Formats: sequence, C-alpha cells, structure tokens
Amino acid sequence: MPLSSPLKPNDPTIAGRPVAATIAVVVREGSVLLVKRANMPDEGKWGFPGGKIEAGEGINEAAVRELFEETRVVAKPHRVFTAVDAFDHDEQGRLRNHYILIAVLCEWETGTPVAGDDALEARWFPLDGLEHADVALSMDVASVARSGADLALQELGA
Repeated sequence: MPLSSPLKPNDPTIAGRPVAATIAVVVREGSVLLVKRANMPDEGKWGFPGGKIEAGEGINEAAVRELFEETRVVAKPHRVFTAVDAFDHDEQGRLRNHYILIAVLCEWETGTPVAGDDALEARWFPLDGLEHADVALSMDVASVARSGADLALQELGA
C-alpha cells in the first residue's frame, strides 16, 4: 500500500517545490553583516545577504555573488554550516514560497557595506545583544549569527 501525503501536489493553496537559496554569514571584529530586505519574504526585516542559487552555480559561489550584489563586500567562502527553512505566506495564510536557506561562513576580505540589489540598507551589527536588538530580524538570524560567530572563532580566529 503506497504512503499518502497530507499535501496534494496540485493544491493551489500551496507553493511548488522548495527553492534552494544561500545566505552569506560574515563575522568581523565581533559584528555580523546584515541587510534590510527590500522584497518579500521578510520585506523590511534584517537578515543575511543572500538569494537564489542559479542553475550551474555552486553554493559557495552563490553566497559570495549575492553578498557582493547586496553589499559590495568581498569575502572568501569557507563552508556550509547550517540550513534553515523560510516560509512566505500570503494574507490568508497560504504558503506562497518555501525557501531552504543554506548558510555559508564567509571571511571578510574588503569593502564597506553599501546597500545594493534588493537590500534597503546594509550594516554591521554587534553580535553581543543581537537577540535583543531594537530592530526587526528575520527568523533564526540571531541563532545562525551566533553559530557562525562560534565557528568563525574556531576556524578563522575572527
């Protein structure tokens, strides 16, 4: 007997397959680089620079490309260290998009953050107190930033 799923593939109230995207986690001198999103999902919230992985593009390559497009910061990718789900729902609660955000630890090389592409702002945020910052953060930003900072300290001495 075949297993059945509660989700029906042709149901118009659910999104298609999840979309793979990457986020660049850049930690430098006790701060993490974030951008204020200009578009959905999470328009107006602060999150990591990132975006969809293009066909034929590697995860690390996509992370540094998106980082540069959104901030003009150049960084060296080191490795994937976690992944999180990002769900975009409409006003009625229906799922529009499901993104799988693949976090890549990146080492800052050069550049001062300047908002570009689909970012409204770009700046460094102190890691200490990020969880209590008086700004709207996208889901999981503080915990991913903390994990990235711990890893950066171990592997990069940052």
